[in-house]
Amino acid sequence: MDFYSIASGSSGNCIYIGSDTSSVLIDAGISCRRIADGLKQIGKSLTDITAVLVTHEHSDHISGLGVLSRKAHIPVYATAPTIRQIQRYTPLGQVDENLFHPIEADLPFMIGDLHVEAFHVSHDAAEPVAYRVESGGKAAAVATDMGCYNRYTLSHLQDLDVVLVESNHDENMLQVGPYPYPLKRRILSEKGHMSNVTAGMLLTQILNGHMKTVYLGHLSKTNNYEALAHATVLAELAADRQCPYREGDIPIIVASREHPMDPVRF
Repeated sequence: MDFYSIASGSSGNCIYIGSDTSSVLIDAGISCRRIADGLKQIGKSLTDITAVLVTHEHSDHISGLGVLSRKAHIPVYATAPTIRQIQRYTPLGQVDENLFHPIEADLPFMIGDLHVEAFHVSHDAAEPVAYRVESGGKAAAVATDMGCYNRYTLSHLQDLDVVLVESNHDENMLQVGPYPYPLKRRILSEKGHMSNVTAGMLLTQILNGHMKTVYLGHLSKTNNYEALAHATVLAELAADRQCPYREGDIPIIVASREHPMDPVRF
């Protein structure tokens, strides 16, 4: 399998996960042109994409979906409430309703040889989910846009080979930054976004000996920066005496919001 972050950040998200025969995009929150250019860098094209898995209806996760669907006619999978919100989002333009496939959290489904499971996350959207994708005994997950996590969340993030987790903001930067108070309160709430500290705490409970790569994703452009997110997460790992993994044991990489990352084969 291959895991490839085309873009991950508060301004747009699109992640590729594929086997030798099937592939999906998790979200299409950047332009169709950027998606096509990103795929070209790994020798793929839009015609190679079997499906788009949408986590939720916020613009940084669907803004490219309209053009993508009209140009490539790729099936779109999302929860029914999310599909309804996408269809009401007029900036996307017309999207063929036959492309939509409603799914339910915790009910696995197959896309080619990819075993996909959506699971609930806590975020201020209609019915947001994260995704776990497996094939050939390998597993990857993308879990962003969640204000908190619990045992249920952790149960879906065990035994992964690659994971991208949200490390959205530094709480101090957010609290003293330029955002209006209601927006700060939303981000800090249980239906907002995970901080660097929370991301580190989550990782202490899901790292394993065969994990190949960890990505920190969905960084805020205003309330975070790459070096701070990376250092804070490493500090959380070091502070947890029950976590056996330390800096250098497993690659922890900050996913770029602007540029595709090197693909990981696992």
